[in-house]
Amino acid sequence: MSEPTPDGPARFEHEVSAARLGEPGLDEWADLRTGPPLHPSLRALLPLVGTWRGVGKGGYPTINDFDYGQQVRFAHDGRPFLSYEARAWLLDSTGSVLRPAAREVGWWRAGAEPDRFEVLLAHPTGLVEVYVGQARGPTQWELSSDVVARTASAKEVTANHRLYGIVEGELMYAIDMAAVGQPLIPHLSARLTRIGG
Repeated sequence: MSEPTPDGPARFEHEVSAARLGEPGLDEWADLRTGPPLHPSLRALLPLVGTWRGVGKGGYPTINDFDYGQQVRFAHDGRPFLSYEARAWLLDSTGSVLRPAAREVGWWRAGAEPDRFEVLLAHPTGLVEVYVGQARGPTQWELSSDVVARTASAKEVTANHRLYGIVEGELMYAIDMAAVGQPLIPHLSARLTRIGG
């Protein structure tokens, strides 16, 4: 007879322990040298798998320009999608952390064709985005928003366009945004170094 599963914080510890024992649950891998093989339909996204960290610059006509640090993690569990999490923090002019900034979580899913993919992202600011994407080569990916939905209290965002590329081993990206009455114009860009995977 098995023991009952605990509740509250003890339940979380139980689930973490179970995952360490190889039971289904919390396992994801951001390192292709461990875990299950990457799903074959994700070959076009394979170079993204890992944890990346670096700095970027942001701006928009309705806000002051800013510098930020960021960590991005692409991981998998053997199924036909990558989990994605990005955390950013604002930096002062000396590079010191001022405070937490943007976050987004979601999934990069295999598309109908080998070089196509779909991206679903959620933001704590009240936005949810669906992108259609295409691999433009072995280390370049382009995403265009298909749907942007927002809560009643979120700022208006009507479209986004993202370019990601790995250049000399570093992940670089540029994001254009159409929001609060502005057309699709540059908003964010960053250069991230692989720190894991």
